[in-house]
Amino acid sequence: MAVDSRPEAERYTSQSGLRGLIRNHPLISFFVLANLMSWVAWVPYILSATGLAVWDFAFPRFLGSTQIAGVLPGAYLGPIFAAYIVTRVADGKEGVRRWLRRMTKWRVGWVWYLVAVLGVPAAIIAASLAFSGEDIRIPPVAVLVAYVPSLLIQMVTTGLAEEPGWRDFALPRMQRRFGPLGATAILGLLWGVWHLPLFLSEWGGWPDVTMMRVGEFVAFCCAFSVVVTWMFNRTGQSLPLVMLLHVSVNNFMSLPYGEMFPSIASAEQASHVTLLAATTAAILLLIATRGRLGYRAAGEHAPELAQAELNAA
Repeated sequence: MAVDSRPEAERYTSQSGLRGLIRNHPLISFFVLANLMSWVAWVPYILSATGLAVWDFAFPRFLGSTQIAGVLPGAYLGPIFAAYIVTRVADGKEGVRRWLRRMTKWRVGWVWYLVAVLGVPAAIIAASLAFSGEDIRIPPVAVLVAYVPSLLIQMVTTGLAEEPGWRDFALPRMQRRFGPLGATAILGLLWGVWHLPLFLSEWGGWPDVTMMRVGEFVAFCCAFSVVVTWMFNRTGQSLPLVMLLHVSVNNFMSLPYGEMFPSIASAEQASHVTLLAATTAAILLLIATRGRLGYRAAGEHAPELAQAELNAA
């Protein structure tokens, strides 16, 4: 049997059909697959008693929430799985290795861990004071003790399900094509859109959800993406730091926030707070970095990093 001795990248380039489509349009393929697989997987959750109540079935609760059973499987099937499929088809085994390397890049300066773990709560607290009339309380000890374990759980659930797709796969490609601002704006919008079906479920506060809250959530995704892009670029594309930054928002809002700011009781008010915090941080970073968000083109990187990016282009 004849063996194809051409380089792997050349073999993939010459393919037609579905593989050729993915190879020629990896970003479009990724976003279509990520949304399609997640949305289809979320249909039972949305139609169940925890959503539109079309089906007389309720998802079980784990750790006080139905999201682990109802939302997480679809999240895993979406961004991370779509990123793997497209990377494997478009870039071959070497592309998968590059993708995985960013997922394990823990060795960055300790100050970035402080920014991710402490900077997010600080920004949210500062924004909350504008709505709470400076009514802030110390959370119970039990909440503080649970904070770090909960953060770690968020890392391997929400963080791992989403960020290997949005930031590890899509962002580097989009920055090379659209620049840091264009990439961040497009990715932030698409990131928000991916969540939209969940507003028809308990996750999004159904049936009490409002269009304003949905719009504010998408706006938050766009603003917070500026912060995430900056973190990704400034840490040398460290995905663990991006994951930590992302889940710090989820963890702080779901655990100590309600105890610290009981006067900001509604989901709409909390949405105002997170949008204000993210928008303020985004504006400050855009001004401080002159819109570059820490991004450097391949030729501006260290030689070995520049060559790796050129090979991945």
